[in-house]
Amino acid sequence: MLDIIYKESDLENLSEVLIKELPSKLICFHAPMGAGKTTLIKALLKKLEATEQGQSPSFGIVNEYPDAHGNTLAYHFDLYRLNKAEEALDFGIEEYLAFDGWIFIEWPEIIESLLPEHATFIEISILDQQTRQLHIH
Repeated sequence: MLDIIYKESDLENLSEVLIKELPSKLICFHAPMGAGKTTLIKALLKKLEATEQGQSPSFGIVNEYPDAHGNTLAYHFDLYRLNKAEEALDFGIEEYLAFDGWIFIEWPEIIESLLPEHATFIEISILDQQTRQLHIH
């Protein structure tokens, strides 16, 4: 477990540390609306050298990000609009979770029973308008 306090200006360094230190590439983000989940994921994608800038997949549920060779580098899920785990099963979440690469999941609560044991959870707390705290477990 690890706790980190940061500001948006720290995201480049923070993303580098997270990429090196996280115990798995399946990262689940718990945080209130507006805490900066997507902003942190964008910083991680940039540090991983994805060829596209990250964005919230809210309307499509999942975005795929390639590397410089066109290979899939990461998947980014926003499950906010799902009502039950069966909806995730309908779009093939289990196949995505078997991907051997980076997977970022916002609002994972709905599929927690489907997540493999090796998933890493990051909780983001809002300390003030500019400051956040990560709790990694």
